[in-house]
Amino acid sequence: MTRPTPSPFSKGLTLIELTLVISLLLVLTSISIFSANAYSEWQKGRKASEALREVYIAQRLYLADNPHFQVENFTHEILLPYLADSPDSFPTVVDMNDNTLTISVDVTPPILLDASGAVYDESGSSSDSLWDVGNY
Repeated sequence: MTRPTPSPFSKGLTLIELTLVISLLLVLTSISIFSANAYSEWQKGRKASEALREVYIAQRLYLADNPHFQVENFTHEILLPYLADSPDSFPTVVDMNDNTLTISVDVTPPILLDASGAVYDESGSSSDSLWDVGNY
């Protein structure tokens, strides 16, 4: 009785091929995790920018109704009725470490302040619409 000759395609995976496949999967996984983190950081910046724009528009609306009002006298309570959809509370913003930031309304456009009172803009640019109002 003779044994059938094996086909060259029926050998299976070698150790090198298996190692390459696993390496490729690890690289793709690390790229996707990095992309997800970068998206999360970008999303926090956009949410902060949207909150600042909402406050900026409220400032403008109040000043349209009260043209002689001084910007440095703004408070959250004064602007609350002028915010979109009349919310019950002022918008909140968190930084990259999920610490709550304060929206300073006594300047226009409004800015974000960290716990120490320093201006917070993670992007480093005051016109990129991330962590700031942008060009309005």
